[in-house]
Amino acid sequence: MKLDAIRACFEGVIPGTMCTASPDGTPNVSYLSQVQFVDGEHIALSYQFFNKTRANLLANPRAMLAVIDPFTAAHYRLTLEYLRTETDGPLFESMKAKLAGVASHVGMCGVFRLLGADVFRVLALDPVPGSRALPAPEPGRNLLAALRRGCEQLRPEGDLEQLLARALAVLDSGFGIGHAMILLFDEAGQRLYTVASRGYAASGVGSEIALGHGVIGVAARVRTPIRIGHMSSEYAYNRAIRANALSGGMNALETAIPLPGLSESRSQLAAPMLAGERLVGVLYVESPQDLRFSYDDEDALVALAGQLGMAIHILQAACEHADEAPAAAAAPEAPAGAPLAVRHYPENGSIFLGEDYLIKGVAGAIFAALVSDYLHLGRSEFSNKELRLDPRIRLPHLSDNLEARLLLLARRLEERAAGVCIEKSGRGRFRLRVERPLQLVS
Repeated sequence: MKLDAIRACFEGVIPGTMCTASPDGTPNVSYLSQVQFVDGEHIALSYQFFNKTRANLLANPRAMLAVIDPFTAAHYRLTLEYLRTETDGPLFESMKAKLAGVASHVGMCGVFRLLGADVFRVLALDPVPGSRALPAPEPGRNLLAALRRGCEQLRPEGDLEQLLARALAVLDSGFGIGHAMILLFDEAGQRLYTVASRGYAASGVGSEIALGHGVIGVAARVRTPIRIGHMSSEYAYNRAIRANALSGGMNALETAIPLPGLSESRSQLAAPMLAGERLVGVLYVESPQDLRFSYDDEDALVALAGQLGMAIHILQAACEHADEAPAAAAAPEAPAGAPLAVRHYPENGSIFLGEDYLIKGVAGAIFAALVSDYLHLGRSEFSNKELRLDPRIRLPHLSDNLEARLLLLARRLEERAAGVCIEKSGRGRFRLRVERPLQLVS
């Protein structure tokens, strides 16, 4: 029997039972809060306390572990050899996040603290003879087929907006996931910002989370998937983003776009989107159902996130070399109606439309430059290429995702519906469409 055939036993539904022995042969039995599947030959166990089990392992590395399939009640016995303890890195962070979820589920937040991930080699795996197991549950979706179809949809074709829309549609139709968001990585700011979402009352486009904060930020920092089967207050991203805003003073809350999310999220999975060694962003999904995402879901979504990350990377590189000069256009006609005050704060690039917060950072600097050129030079046609060279924007480099920033700005303007928007006018070109007089206040 292969170890990956019993991964359901490691979901934490039924605690595992471990037996160790002291040097004089005295056995010790203890329950485990977490058993993590590592690969076909290894598992990891949570190290939370220095207790008798720990002392025995350090003296005698052999152990026996009993686990139970939560669906069929089949019992299995694993013969283990202790290899090492990891106190940081992807495995440790993944188990730390999962442990926080388990602790929250049983009302013991702050009690469980992961000291290390003990890695074991599985020397033998044997079914335990006994009563006939319960019938296995009906097969769910064919995730491998869904992944194949999804990857076919996520080829680097069209533009970024179309690619993101296809990705969210694939999650819904292929994987039955209705609540998802896609965040891109701002390397200069060490933050992630939302560029697309599905299944929420508000899109949350433009919302941000710091690297290392919450499930999303941790997955990005350690470049590894984080999956939690129970709601975790420790890793609740809503609290994390609010804490970030509060740390900047109450005024920061006025310019913090709420991150979209379920109020009662029970299962969360964040998969980093990578292009080689480069972090492109994070694909995040969640559900109001406990244990919604399994090891198989994690495998499929990590592969899908990899495909999406590479497709975004290729589109960005293609846009860098395909920008066209802005088309010559007549000066726009002066619109009529009540003027709209565009307030710009250069210190952080934040923009307000009247009293309504719009955006900040690079996207805010872009919008201020566009409005300034519109008012002072009578321009409404622009190109991505000139924006990359514009010193007012201070765009760091390619990986800062100019196309993503423009998409972000376009969606925020569309949501605010204040009488000004940007729209595509060609490959690498766009237009500022103004329907009422603008006043730029810096």
